Amino acid sequence: MTGFRPPHSRAGSRKAPFPLVRRLGFGVAGLLVLGTVALVAAPPSMAQPAAPTTAPAGVAPTTQGSGVQPAPNASPTSTAPATPTATEPPKIDSGDTAWMLTSTALVLMMTIPGLALFYAGMVRKKNILATLMQSFAICCLITITWMVAGYSLAFTNGTGDTAPYFGDLSRFFLDGIASHITKGADVGFVLGAGTDAASPQTIPESVYMMYQMTFAIITPALICGAFADRMKFSAMCVFMVAWSLLVYSPIAHWVWAPTGWLSKAGTLDFAGGTVVHINAGVAGLVCCLVLGKRVGYGQDNMAPHNLALAVIGASLLWVGWFGFNAGSAVGANGRAGMAMAVTQIATAAAALGWMFAEWITKGKPSVLGIISGAVAGLVAITPASGFVLPGASLIIGVAAGVICFWSATWLKHVLGYDDSLDTWGVHGVGGIVGALLTGVFAYGPLSATDASPDGTSGSLAQLLIQAEAVAVTVVWSALVSFVLLMLIKVTIGLRVDRDQEMEGLDLVLHGEQLF
Repeated sequence: MTGFRPPHSRAGSRKAPFPLVRRLGFGVAGLLVLGTVALVAAPPSMAQPAAPTTAPAGVAPTTQGSGVQPAPNASPTSTAPATPTATEPPKIDSGDTAWMLTSTALVLMMTIPGLALFYAGMVRKKNILATLMQSFAICCLITITWMVAGYSLAFTNGTGDTAPYFGDLSRFFLDGIASHITKGADVGFVLGAGTDAASPQTIPESVYMMYQMTFAIITPALICGAFADRMKFSAMCVFMVAWSLLVYSPIAHWVWAPTGWLSKAGTLDFAGGTVVHINAGVAGLVCCLVLGKRVGYGQDNMAPHNLALAVIGASLLWVGWFGFNAGSAVGANGRAGMAMAVTQIATAAAALGWMFAEWITKGKPSVLGIISGAVAGLVAITPASGFVLPGASLIIGVAAGVICFWSATWLKHVLGYDDSLDTWGVHGVGGIVGALLTGVFAYGPLSATDASPDGTSGSLAQLLIQAEAVAVTVVWSALVSFVLLMLIKVTIGLRVDRDQEMEGLDLVLHGEQLF
């Protein structure tokens, strides 16, 4: 992840606060986003509790915790009963629930403080606080967005012809999520209730919703690395809320909901190669192209100010990723154990692959290089973690380390874009590597069930399915991200001006600085 150390401070004069018209413009834009969500997303009636109709996180097309394969022709339905029978809801398993509560905390830790420190350590001193603020603010913004509409749009069954593309609004404002709580005790819920893929789960829906929220939080936070040092905080806030609803939630539905069209097509994405990493990487690339290069890029010294912070952040990401990948089994079981093992192996292999590639080509192995390689390995193994064995994870890790090193150095230099902290170079490219290699190395018994005793194995046909998922994710994320950015650009503006950028975002945007 390439950033650079600042030259001596060049403090320009502080700009006056936004004029009243600008402030009103920002307020109106924010109200329009929220108003549109409320208008479009309001369910016909909130009088009846909505039934759980969610799909597994990252185990498409298998249900989390059980490995049950949905029927390929599962028909989309609207909100369905929440229990496997009319009288007996699934029972909660305390071990599975405890593991999922732990995994949820681990994944939240990946954003705050993990990603926040990782990115903050790679920017210049004058932008450290602003970079930390981005991750923290996104955590708050997406929490509310997810509660209001994001979860419902992503993980309910949907209705009619739109069911393969969007969920319904039976969980608008999380309506009905507590309908089964009695005397403080909850029950399990059914994924894809009312479809051929319905599968009872052993954790409360509240835990599942919260776990998925942490994925929804970190995905837009990853995008910030691409436009570090130059985007307005107000523009970032509006973009991230709109992007979460219009890009993240639909793609999560396609891949992870039983009624999603990519799920029914057989796409394998255990924990978010397409939904999280390719999605964020593409959006980041579009952001850095629309905003343009940083002032002084290619001329000034923009090396990381504090790599120690970046190492701490990368280490927190590594540990938290066990909740990301092993938690996507939605249970304390053998599949979770294998996902944890291959995550560790691939991460180490990628870190070494990047380190040796850099050592050979540049003469020295760098700290920045090895932690970047580790993140590349974590990214690449994410879609494969519930489908491959240790030997395959070693290959995936080495491939990710070397290919992401190439994309973050040579490719970026040749094409001339300023992806500040290599969001595209690591998350986009690494996600594509992992998604495609999942189709090559998938081990059938890991996803086998009574209904599908052979599971899903690597093959040319599966590789083509994975390639289709990659392609549509790239196109949707790029198209909608571009439209959102252009709308924001003509309303409240995207980028701070030259003098503000040179002074630093800490002072200009937040009135604070490090000493």
